[in-house]
Amino acid sequence: MQFGIQFFPDVTPEQKAAQHYFDDALNLVGLCDTYGYSHVRIVEHYFHPWGGYSPNPIVFLAAASQRTKTARMITGAVLPVFNHPLKLAAEIGMLDAITGGRLDVGFARAFLPFEYRHFGVSMDESVARFEEGIEQVRLLLENNVATSQGRFHSFKDVTSLPRPTQRPRPPFYLAAVGTPESFERAGRLGHGLMAIPGVGHNPTELIQIYRKAWKDAGHPGRGNIMMAVFMFCHDSQSEAERIAKGPIERHFASIYDAMSEHVRMAQSADYKGYDKMAEKVRQETFETQVQHNAAFVGTPDRIVKQLKAYDEEIGGCDHISMQVNFNDMPYDVAERSVRLFGEAVIPQFAETQARQSAG
Repeated sequence: MQFGIQFFPDVTPEQKAAQHYFDDALNLVGLCDTYGYSHVRIVEHYFHPWGGYSPNPIVFLAAASQRTKTARMITGAVLPVFNHPLKLAAEIGMLDAITGGRLDVGFARAFLPFEYRHFGVSMDESVARFEEGIEQVRLLLENNVATSQGRFHSFKDVTSLPRPTQRPRPPFYLAAVGTPESFERAGRLGHGLMAIPGVGHNPTELIQIYRKAWKDAGHPGRGNIMMAVFMFCHDSQSEAERIAKGPIERHFASIYDAMSEHVRMAQSADYKGYDKMAEKVRQETFETQVQHNAAFVGTPDRIVKQLKAYDEEIGGCDHISMQVNFNDMPYDVAERSVRLFGEAVIPQFAETQARQSAG
């Protein structure tokens, strides 16, 4: 199990200016090499405090890659539905070069109604645009000359530049939350899985769907699983819970506000059960997030025990992608947490992996 840091801006300009937010984020990235954090990840969202500071993860990751020499950069995730594949493939090639081949590309469908409305895209086209976009980006990255006749985008005899530094291309991940179809798709296509525990159905069952689809499709191994969680580490369990509770619950209040047009989305065949998902988000609390292993909060020993139990429960997790400065958490508080986790938690898992490799 490896541990990376994830950024999901959830602030208004009045709370924290964008320059201030990204200064803080990049300073946290600068701790990766000291403590062995394996990746840096950021989202793509628009028009709302929940994620809206990051309309293009590639821009941030280009800067972040210059603050660490070892951590991989991960788009978590780009949205094919709002991006032309020719532009997206070229930007991926450029970022792969800038990072020296340290890029993983996560793709997601997008799910916020106002984003579709502002971009003038039908929510009923979500799945079709998602699948077509990923396939066209794959073709452009893997082939020196690519041609595709699609429903939404077409191109003929195109050479995407720059060519990928990693061959044939950077690894792909697909984001999945609560629908079995999303987990099955990721496994069937042989891509890594980006998931969020505690928001969808039983995560253990969904991961089994992913692994079965992976195996049935004839891919080697068991797949590659990355879970997105909250993390706050402190010397005192009670103080850790006190500090983290407010920001986590405000984060979910912000998600629900961003989903407020869910009645329209519920009418889309591509988003069955969206109204139930929105209601589940509305009911999430700090306590339920800890219960669902979506928040790892407390002392190093407590977090180690929780992580080991969770890893066993789901049958093995490759990557834990941790939000470390969620909502309005002050920088100095987040920095102490990142340092303590790096000093007291990561080495315990590194030692276990070293023993397993030696055995």
